[in-house]
Amino acid sequence: MDSTDEAVRLPGLVGAQKVWSAARAALALVGLATVVAFAHPDARELLMRHTAGLAQIWDGQAENVAAGTIQPGSESAATREQRAAVEFIAKRYRVAPDAITGFVSAAYRAGGDWKVDPLLILAVMAIESRYNPVAESNMGARGLMQVIPKYHLEKLMDHGGEAALLDPQVNIHVGAQILREYMRRFGETETALQFYAGAFDEPNSTYAFKVLAERARLEQAVGRPKRAI
Repeated sequence: MDSTDEAVRLPGLVGAQKVWSAARAALALVGLATVVAFAHPDARELLMRHTAGLAQIWDGQAENVAAGTIQPGSESAATREQRAAVEFIAKRYRVAPDAITGFVSAAYRAGGDWKVDPLLILAVMAIESRYNPVAESNMGARGLMQVIPKYHLEKLMDHGGEAALLDPQVNIHVGAQILREYMRRFGETETALQFYAGAFDEPNSTYAFKVLAERARLEQAVGRPKRAI
């Protein structure tokens, strides 16, 4: 095993050695300061400045050791799922991963806030806007989740009104809130999705099946177990 392998297995070793070195230097300087301060009172200020400098070094090294380094496999299951979702969406819809990362993070936050599956939120975005945050329909629906503001004005009041729907974070949050409201009202996802799309009377639930099919693709991409039929 070479030194590189050893550093990977013991990521805190180098940092700990640096902390120990800084500690020894600090303790030595404290002792020297005590002696010199009595013999040369005018040197106190200079020694105090040097001591402060070592204290900063100590703090920095200690923080590095406490933080450590991210090891393979140390990220949470939720983080891995989000990363896989970003990769899948960016490739499938040809959108910059940096932009998709923000949308995915917002979907997971909104999903937690409103108890809605974040992959369902992302699937709605895919069908409604193909992840275009400034999309606007001829019916006035806006943003990633194509929210029609005139039907949800009360939900937008805390966010600054209709214009806020072009903010992806707000759009996703409000869209998830609407989904949750409809899911509670109808007691199941398919009807809630049809109502969300304004297609409640559509005989074949085409919209809902599109969204659910997209969620199934996302579930496969992130490695979730296949749903029972």
